Amino acid sequence: MPANQLAVATGASTGIGLELARCCAEDGFDLVIAANEPAIQQAATELRNSGASVEAVEADLATTEGVDKLCAAVGDRPIDALLANAGVGLGKAFLDQDFTRVRRVIDTNLTGTLYLIHRAGNEMLRRGSGRILITGSIAGFMPGSFQAVYNGTKAFLDSFSFALREELRDSGITVTCLMPGATETEFFRRADMMDTKVGTEEKDDAHEVAKAGFDAMLRGESDIVTGMKNKIQTTVANVTPNEMLARQHRKMAEPGTAKQ
Repeated sequence: MPANQLAVATGASTGIGLELARCCAEDGFDLVIAANEPAIQQAATELRNSGASVEAVEADLATTEGVDKLCAAVGDRPIDALLANAGVGLGKAFLDQDFTRVRRVIDTNLTGTLYLIHRAGNEMLRRGSGRILITGSIAGFMPGSFQAVYNGTKAFLDSFSFALREELRDSGITVTCLMPGATETEFFRRADMMDTKVGTEEKDDAHEVAKAGFDAMLRGESDIVTGMKNKIQTTVANVTPNEMLARQHRKMAEPGTAKQ
């Protein structure tokens, strides 16, 4: 890896985002990392201890102002790799959810993510090089009863990444979609899903998920579903009626389904 290449990683205070940033640091990238909480500073300190050059930005990436703040921190430096990972979830039935939180899922997962990709992608396009990694999810393969908005945003991102990749096919820019399953992070606690089966059962390791996505990005691959169980699940989902998928999802995500 040539010296001083720059990677920008969002949602990098914990979980998959932090592990993606760690992969970048280990591979010799300089880093600008962002999240909407003070823990991003602690993450930056941890990464610097490994010898990486890291700048931390605390910004609300659900807003255009937050994305602008991140881009201002990057300044005129070319972004060699954008790891668009920021995202939030929300459990419970749609009509029981606070719509302010519903809107935040949409603004974080979609609006802010697309705005950042649009800004960074245009800069990459002018140079004719760059890598974009979008954290989608296998949740995008199935109607997410009791996670309806979240799964819908991930279906959008999964689809969007393939479309953008095709548009940029001859540009020198690669687009890769990382599609993990349930992963051991703060996601389910923050989404109020610790009373559900999916929230309490054993999950995939965040570093292994991130490393698989990072390596796929470096190879310029279109997508990667992490874990054999998840690969089987997505294959089955492609040939299963949506009504049945929604019913199956209820068994994982409906409040009260946690293992006793």
